[in-house]
Amino acid sequence: MKRIGLAILAFSSGPLGLWATLAPRSFYDNFPAGGRHWVRLDGPYNHHLISDFGALNMALCALTIAALVLLTREFVLVTGVAWLLYTVPHFTYHATHLDPFGTSDKVLQLAGIGANLVIALALVVTNATDKGRANSS
Repeated sequence: MKRIGLAILAFSSGPLGLWATLAPRSFYDNFPAGGRHWVRLDGPYNHHLISDFGALNMALCALTIAALVLLTREFVLVTGVAWLLYTVPHFTYHATHLDPFGTSDKVLQLAGIGANLVIALALVVTNATDKGRANSS
């Protein structure tokens, strides 16, 4: 289960980070795609902010892939904590700034970020209490 959770987190941050870093204006104008426009509804374009968001997601992806490969209890625990430090404020922001969005966009935003929050919390809880190595799961 730890491998699955880490893989989901890596997949959720890698493509997002690449898009925001390599094409910040496209990310701003078009995220999450499919005719939805979540970022541009939240204020004027800021190249620095979007690029930093992309770089942060690529860094989280790299950390998460390393945890997936090494799969030690300590590394998985630190990765889970890093994701919580990122995801809790991110989720809180979105949960308290839903006004410009329709119902389906509200649900999709909170479900996506919330899923990452739950996975990160599960990684922290299971590895904080697991006395052995994470290599078996």
